[in-house]
Amino acid sequence: MDSTSSLTTQENTNNENGTVAFSFGGIDTASPFDMLNCIDDAGGILYDEMNEYWVPPLDREMLLKLSKTNPQHGPIVFSRRNMACEQIALSPLLKRADLEALVFNYLLFGDGALLKIRDHLKRVIGLVSLSSLWLRRDKEGNFKYLQRSGEPKTYKATDIIFMSQYDPYQQIYGVPDYIGGLQSSMLNNDATLFRRKYYKNGAHCGFIFYATDPNLDADKEKELEDSMKKSKGVGNFSSLFVNIPNGKPDGIKIIPVGDIATKDDFSTIKSVTAQDMLNAHRFPAGLAGIIPSGAANFGDPLKADETYKKNESIPLARAVIELINGDSEIQAKYHLKLVATAV
Repeated sequence: MDSTSSLTTQENTNNENGTVAFSFGGIDTASPFDMLNCIDDAGGILYDEMNEYWVPPLDREMLLKLSKTNPQHGPIVFSRRNMACEQIALSPLLKRADLEALVFNYLLFGDGALLKIRDHLKRVIGLVSLSSLWLRRDKEGNFKYLQRSGEPKTYKATDIIFMSQYDPYQQIYGVPDYIGGLQSSMLNNDATLFRRKYYKNGAHCGFIFYATDPNLDADKEKELEDSMKKSKGVGNFSSLFVNIPNGKPDGIKIIPVGDIATKDDFSTIKSVTAQDMLNAHRFPAGLAGIIPSGAANFGDPLKADETYKKNESIPLARAVIELINGDSEIQAKYHLKLVATAV
């Protein structure tokens, strides 16, 4: 998501009649993030010739940031991870922290990877999760793990167990299943930021400072403009002193640009976007901590939990187990299993 920037102050003067207009406070602009930039003829991936790896179809840092700014999106990813991992009986080969990291990466970024740890005889004795945020693939199918400084670490394809969500456009990286809800996630965040800025601005959306008094000369206009600019910040415009000797009673007027209280869609936006995120994740509202409005209810949460476990958690857990156990280098004594209650 692009960072916002403020426009510079604009000032216009009509020399014929002395009319002066200036703006202050700036306007925030942001370039929208195209959630579907992975849908094109090339599948959204490009090959970085300089670094020698394929660039993922979706900006992974953006996906991570979005999970931390939306009150539904991020927590649902954690819940899906917890519910799936709870169905897996571990072996000495894989620690729970690495299993949870694998599933989290898979759900958030669309793919996850485990690095094989070998003994002196080249036998696999452990599996360690690698963050999908920094994992890349080259043309030979090998993996590069980016470092904050220095050259990336390179791992052979045989040293990595790679799990990805299927994407019809390309099979190099996975694409998360919730991308249809990204715009709603950003709208939810934008609505919250707008409301915060509204209150920080003094609980108003701006106004027109209209002056018609002929006694307001150029020097006083400049002083008034500077005073307004300096008043930016929390609780600004709470008071403003203007002294015009021999001025007219109606020489200065403040005209509000808009009043958020007259038509506030904040609650509607938050409600609709929250529902969109539940739909995108196929997650029951009764398990997401959402309070039903009015006389509505979400039914029995235990039944919702049982249904979700059957349709989502167990299939995901089974996919993880089959992937790891299906690797020819994983010994049978290290195979994972579904917990007894999940069978």
